[in-house]
Amino acid sequence: MTIQSNILLIDDHLVVRKGIEIILNDNFNNCTVFNSEDYNNALKILQTVAVDLIILDININGFEDIKIVKTMKEIQPNIKILVFTSHQENQYGIRYIQQGANGFLNKFCTEEVLINAIKSILEKGHYYSKELQDKLEQKINKKNLVYTIDNLSNREYEISKLLVNGYGNLEIANLLNIQMSTVSTYKNRVFEKLNINNIVALSEILKEEN
Repeated sequence: MTIQSNILLIDDHLVVRKGIEIILNDNFNNCTVFNSEDYNNALKILQTVAVDLIILDININGFEDIKIVKTMKEIQPNIKILVFTSHQENQYGIRYIQQGANGFLNKFCTEEVLINAIKSILEKGHYYSKELQDKLEQKINKKNLVYTIDNLSNREYEISKLLVNGYGNLEIANLLNIQMSTVSTYKNRVFEKLNINNIVALSEILKEEN
């Protein structure tokens, strides 16, 4: 496929970056590949190089920042971003699309799916799986609903899932290596954002959204 493009790979695993680079060089002519193992270096690259597509891991060295998509698009508004992650599409895809990502793909996909996703974004500007398209349509149909899990930050969402799975505040604090008081703060934020006051209601919302 001949599309002259600059592609930036952001992933903290060298093997993953090298593997994607091989796939790109084998399937896309006139493709220049840049690499970054963290967000800070990636932002420096974006300050100096015009990039057509970012293939973005959203969990770098255990750190996740859902706002990184918006930050990158503030530097280069026309840039396209494919989130390429181990996170499940049905749980995180909509969240990143709403932040401005142009596609979302799980790392357990086949090489063919990855190539098609990259091709779709470079040619059409976006890539959505059938499942993600269906969910986006459902969201549009329910756009009048204010209290949805999309209002939650990734950490709030993570803690919500642990709460409905029966974990207590102390267990969550130990699991995530944070203070119990921090867990309580997140829990209160979740309840406030979703306009609920108990775990049963939280469980129903998560069940409906997923």
